[in-house]
Amino acid sequence: MDPVAHLRGRHRQPRRPAHDGPTRLCLDRLRARTPVPTEDIDTAAIVADPADDVVLADTVGVALQAGLDRLSPKERVAFVLHDSFGVEFSTIASILDTNPAAARQLASRSRAKVRQPQPQDALDDWQVVDAFMAAAREGEFARLLELLAPDAIVEGDATAVLIGTPARMAGQGEIAEFFNGSAHAALPVFVGGRAGYAWFHQGQAKVAFDFTVDESAVTRIDFRADPEILATVVRRRDQSVR
Repeated sequence: MDPVAHLRGRHRQPRRPAHDGPTRLCLDRLRARTPVPTEDIDTAAIVADPADDVVLADTVGVALQAGLDRLSPKERVAFVLHDSFGVEFSTIASILDTNPAAARQLASRSRAKVRQPQPQDALDDWQVVDAFMAAAREGEFARLLELLAPDAIVEGDATAVLIGTPARMAGQGEIAEFFNGSAHAALPVFVGGRAGYAWFHQGQAKVAFDFTVDESAVTRIDFRADPEILATVVRRRDQSVR
């Protein structure tokens, strides 16, 4: 054996690709996170369904992406490298061209953003309308105020005013006071395709409550008794929400 070649083989290792370090780091971390079974499981009785894996992967992926979408690029790097792979803040700092304290702050801020719960979806228009009428029937004045826009208005057409509805009201307080504890006989309907309510007499709609909703708040209610409008009134299923 050539002693020179032997020494070179001992002291000069072939250079690894640049991506080898991160790849080995990822594999080591993944191996460390592999759960160890605590009891034997009868896998013969389990029928694997590939569709379950697809659903699970999609669910996890969507949830993770939703969290990461809240982060800036630097926050993503700090969060993923530190919390997923345990990379030291000094290393993360060198990657982001910052100092370790700033890298630590980025990771901390990212963690808080990812854990922050998503805001509740806004109510559909029909849900706002039904919630408003439920609060009116049950005399929940505070709830009525919550569901009314600050500049909400109520108006009645000429025929409705003759029947006895107000011609005009403005502001949360006046409107909430009028509806508070009332509207027990009103039934859920569609008015021209929009969710609303109507007062019926002998099976015929006499006055329609035509709601306008914007950003989950009632901005306008029109009392309509015009025959052409009442012709568009269709009963709908009561799906009241509180």
